[in-house]
Amino acid sequence: MAAQNALTSSNLVLTGLTARDKEDATRQLAELLVADGRVTEIEGFLEDVRAREEQMKTGLPFGIGIPHARSEFVTVPSVAIGLSPEGVDFGAEDGPATLIFLIAAPAGADDHHLHILAALARKLVREEFRAELRDASSADEVVSIIEREVHV
Repeated sequence: MAAQNALTSSNLVLTGLTARDKEDATRQLAELLVADGRVTEIEGFLEDVRAREEQMKTGLPFGIGIPHARSEFVTVPSVAIGLSPEGVDFGAEDGPATLIFLIAAPAGADDHHLHILAALARKLVREEFRAELRDASSADEVVSIIEREVHV
C-alpha cells in the first residue's frame, strides 16, 4: 500500500467503473477517498465538487473527466482514478470520459491541486499515456503508470 501522503494508491483506483452519470461516477470515486481516510465527510466533499462543476464543465477532449475541488473535508491532496469502459458524460464536446480523475485538495492548501491538474494535463495530451492507462489490467498498474509519468 502506498504511503498516506502519496498522490494516489491502488485503493483509489476503479478499473471497471460503471456509472449512470458524472454524479454517480464522482460519488464512487469519493467513496474510495473516504474509505482511505483522505476525505472525512462525503456529502460535504461532493457538494464542493458540484459547486466547482457548476463554474465550468470538467470534461476534456479525448475521453477525460477531471472533477476536482478544494474542500475542508479533504485531509491530504489526493487523486482517485476511474477507468470506465462505457464512458461517463462530463460535458466534453467530443463525447464521454473513459478516464476519470477525481482530484481532492484540502481547503487551506496552496495551489497544489492546480499543480496536480497541470501535471496530469501535460501527460493526458499524449495518446500513448491515455492508451496505457486505458489498457491497464489492474489498479496497481494504473498507479505505477501515474507514479512514473506524473510528477508534482
